[in-house]
Amino acid sequence: MSRKIIVCRCEDVTLEDIRGAIERGYRDIEEVKRYTGLGTGPCQGRECMCHCAVLIAQRTGQPVGSVPPFTTRPPLTSSALKHFVLPTGARDAAPAAPARRGGADAK
Repeated sequence: MSRKIIVCRCEDVTLEDIRGAIERGYRDIEEVKRYTGLGTGPCQGRECMCHCAVLIAQRTGQPVGSVPPFTTRPPLTSSALKHFVLPTGARDAAPAAPARRGGADAK
């Protein structure tokens, strides 16, 4: 039987991974996230962020409330697959020209 304790099930980040990150000097959730991958899976930290905050607080001696959450980045909500599927017959058509945008693409 394995003694591995999983903290982030989405990215398979273990308790030892987080402890190792803290011992290397990573002192907030954003740093631990970037080092371990914690919170980057489908749940985006909803399952593991609070556990990580408690671990950081315990290891560093700071109050749990002073450990800030990591920065949320889009997509904030799920996107339906219908937004990524070509309409029937569109696969055989010539590809559309990319839309022009401002900035470097503007002429």
